[in-house]
Amino acid sequence: MNRCAFLSDISTWFLVLPDTPDEAVEKIVAKARPHALQVISHPSDRPWLLGRWPEGALTVGGAGDARVAVLGEHAVTTAEATRAAETVLTTGSPDVLDRFAAAWPGSFHLLARSADASLRVQGGVVGVRRVFHARAGSTAVACDRADVLAELLGTHLDEERLALQLLAMGLTYPLNTVPPWRGVDTVPVGHQLTVGPDGPARTRRWWTPPEPDVPLHEGAARFAAALTTAVDVRTRGRSFVTCDLGGLDSTAVCCAAVAGGAKVVAYTVALHDPLADDTVWARRTVEALGVVEHHVLEADHVPLTFEGLDTVDELLDAPSAMAVDHSRRMSVVRAAAERGSGLHLTGIGGDELLSGGAARLHHMVRTRPRTALRHLRGYRAKYRWSRRRMVGQLVDRRSYSTWLKQVATDLGEPPSSADVPVLQWAEPARMPHWTTPEAVAAVRRQILAAAPVTEALAPDHGAHRELATMEAISRFVRHMGQLAGPWGIVCSAPYYDTQVVEAALAIRPWERITPWRYKPLIVEAMRGIVPEVSRARATKANASLEEEVGLREHRVRLLALCEDSRLERLGLIDTAVLRDWCRRPLDVETESALLHTTVACELWLRAREARNL
Repeated sequence: MNRCAFLSDISTWFLVLPDTPDEAVEKIVAKARPHALQVISHPSDRPWLLGRWPEGALTVGGAGDARVAVLGEHAVTTAEATRAAETVLTTGSPDVLDRFAAAWPGSFHLLARSADASLRVQGGVVGVRRVFHARAGSTAVACDRADVLAELLGTHLDEERLALQLLAMGLTYPLNTVPPWRGVDTVPVGHQLTVGPDGPARTRRWWTPPEPDVPLHEGAARFAAALTTAVDVRTRGRSFVTCDLGGLDSTAVCCAAVAGGAKVVAYTVALHDPLADDTVWARRTVEALGVVEHHVLEADHVPLTFEGLDTVDELLDAPSAMAVDHSRRMSVVRAAAERGSGLHLTGIGGDELLSGGAARLHHMVRTRPRTALRHLRGYRAKYRWSRRRMVGQLVDRRSYSTWLKQVATDLGEPPSSADVPVLQWAEPARMPHWTTPEAVAAVRRQILAAAPVTEALAPDHGAHRELATMEAISRFVRHMGQLAGPWGIVCSAPYYDTQVVEAALAIRPWERITPWRYKPLIVEAMRGIVPEVSRARATKANASLEEEVGLREHRVRLLALCEDSRLERLGLIDTAVLRDWCRRPLDVETESALLHTTVACELWLRAREARNL
């Protein structure tokens, strides 16, 4: 049986290979080449880049034996890539590419080799453009999909690593980025992978978040320029593009595309909730713009959460929490593909940047106490935070490493209630109570092993929490892309571009993040781009009712996953406990959400089994 045959079913993947006669690397090439559609060679004619990628997604420049390649959504020309390669050749090191990576707009992988055959591989500052790596003989290879790399290496699933994917209701960076295969590792966001000419691989940070010292009025102009450029990079040269048109974030992206001259076909999903007002605001926006083709997908024609669980067979490179409502989330993208679109723009990522994290107040209470106390009063009134817990989190000065150890201790505790403040490093993740003691113990061991050597993504709680949330949510975009690829359409999230992220994070947090205004950054940045009738919208629709109704209507499908559970076969869950939970009426925010990671892992294992993987 050829376990690598599934590579022909995956629309997009690539390998980065060292220039070496190493037997292990040659075996990988022999397995992968029959399923690859493109190859870019080293000067020796050995393959450097091997895989499948969309037409026009790759730009390569060369100078001597140096090479620079940009793969993804970008506007880098061959001439620009060649100038970058010349810089690498002149300096003798691919590390000089930091300034090119920071300056080029878009979302892409940056790949390079120097004259001495050293390799550099990197993604972005969030998890959309992931890089995975593994040892192969005396050297290392890299890939944009963990499953592709694992199968080519012949490595096996690690049940203890898979158990990490069951963590729910919180973020436990970097454990949430660990691939479920032995020997396959993830390059941290904002880092590059370097493979030396003699084989060793190492990671190095190439990006750090900016100092948040820019006034809102100045930062809004920079943010507008970054976002419109990000959208223009994607829409340029296309006959038309499709776009979500729902909340304020996607409205800004849609209007930016229109302002850039693109022909836009917009889609709005109606909700069953009578208070949901996305369609009302979308129609106002479309009427004001006057040039957008608009489609509303009525609520009764859109799948509910938990619908289609028995039909999930797509191969993702890791379990995805969007599995519980993949049919719903992908309904717009499917409609866009059927309309003939090759690019679908989303507003995903806007919430993390534009609403930001109230945890910034943990640091601000020491540096700007008057402003912080005013904001704290606002958040406490708005979300009914417990005063005692709020004060307790504010005075908590534990390091991220120490905080992670506490998370490991508390894995079996119930999730936080709705009135718990959000001023910690992150929301502490929990193991659902249907996981086995062995699964909980395995996760605890891994967290405790990682804690002493793990640093936060930023020095203060708020900045770390924002970056960790972006890293986690951007995983949805990766997986939407993997699902949409076979339909011939690219799912795009301009808010996750490096320049857009930087422009937002550089703004003074007390002006960007406030309980007194709704997303002030996008409101100020979109003057003259979003019609005035929509720009100051201060509401946000919530799809909780779609999950509540979906749970009731599709409970039978959910219970069916308990039969011959693959997770139970691996000793990770107790289906009797899970079955009892699924039969109960569940609160969407605090109880139903506990199911998401378990359903994701179960469906992922079944999809792999269906392909004999």
